[in-house]
Amino acid sequence: MKNRAYRIAVHIVPRAGLLDPQGNTITGALHSLGFKHVRSVHVGRHIVIETEAPDALQAEASVQQMCEKLLANPVTEDFEITSAVPL
Repeated sequence: MKNRAYRIAVHIVPRAGLLDPQGNTITGALHSLGFKHVRSVHVGRHIVIETEAPDALQAEASVQQMCEKLLANPVTEDFEITSAVPL
């Protein structure tokens, strides 16, 4: 089977309950600008990967391994992979 190209997005965020200094700073700044209704802000990363694989499931499995081995810190971060979109 020939490989196809896929675009996969990964959202990486700090784990719940861990300190998020950037998020806390932004929350405070929003409050000072009058957005008092904001309860919290969490700052993370959005990564888009274009890869090749025989099918979408294998493309997602490959990106899962990338996240576990390099892209996300398993101690302090959680990640979510969105569905693979064929290119």
